[in-house]
Amino acid sequence: MTKPYFCVMDLIHPLAQSYAEKYSPQENPQLFKIESHSKLHPHAHMLSGGLKGKFLEMISLLINPTYILEIGTFLGYSALCLIRGLKPMGELHTIENDEESARVARENFKNSKTGNKIILHTGNALEVLNSIDIPWDLVFLDADKTGYTAYYEALVPKLKSGSLILADNVLFHGQVLEEPVKGKNALAIQAFNDRVKNDDRVEKMMLTLRDGVYLIRKK
Repeated sequence: MTKPYFCVMDLIHPLAQSYAEKYSPQENPQLFKIESHSKLHPHAHMLSGGLKGKFLEMISLLINPTYILEIGTFLGYSALCLIRGLKPMGELHTIENDEESARVARENFKNSKTGNKIILHTGNALEVLNSIDIPWDLVFLDADKTGYTAYYEALVPKLKSGSLILADNVLFHGQVLEEPVKGKNALAIQAFNDRVKNDDRVEKMMLTLRDGVYLIRKK
């Protein structure tokens, strides 16, 4: 077995991470508040955080989407970043399977100036996806890793040309770099990455931002 040559939790050098955050300032006080409160959460590592949040905000501003879909709401931080670029008459739909996380996200949306444009769905993401018929412009995938391929296959046929999927955690703490890849979630992410790489319906580029983001554009 080949051992990894890095610490899987430190894919990006901490000093480089801090430097990038310094030069990518987040100016929304509500996001600061959510991030601060999330430190007490048992799954605090699931929050997008300042640098990833700023990336999502910038992509949304560049695309200026009418319809945004997020699969995996958590506490609502990433949705509040994504909504920055939404057209005035647009909608952001976000899906969360965990009721407690959804409750906290609803409160955070309620305290936001743009919360009235966010529609939060709770329940099984595939079932929710099948019940919504909307031409998504931008999709952020950050949910259960074992479901990534199924969500992708459900989404791509419905996307119009030029629509963009951002899939998070595609390096999965560096575990996909190990040989062999092992563990349920790492194996699921590896299978997803391979599926996207070999899919000629899309253009794709993987970024080494934080835990990896796959940019996937429907041709």
